[in-house]
Amino acid sequence: MLLPAKTEVARHLRRYRAWERAMLASPEDRRVRVTFEDAGYTLCVLMGKRCAREAADAAERYLRTSVVTYLREQSAPRPHVAAVAGRGRRRPGTVRTTQARAAQAPAAEVRGGETPSPTGA
Repeated sequence: MLLPAKTEVARHLRRYRAWERAMLASPEDRRVRVTFEDAGYTLCVLMGKRCAREAADAAERYLRTSVVTYLREQSAPRPHVAAVAGRGRRRPGTVRTTQARAAQAPAAEVRGGETPSPTGA
């Protein structure tokens, strides 16, 4: 994995934080908002993240750690959202997914181009 120079990351992170403060001070100013979004996009590309906040956090971690430590942190497995959300106990017989519910529901019949009525008649 190629990593950017720490000086470039620091420069772009400072630019992003400066425009973030300016945007919070005057959110109605279109020029400020566009420049802030541009700074966030540049940081995303630089750090390989999809969200500007994630990119800023990654940039801060990258700047305060060594390259080896940063790469270890990036490659460490993280828990999936489904694993965290599925911690609660489930009652027996409950449906787990929308697809399973759809598979259990009877399919509506359509005869010869007719559209089924909402009342079922």
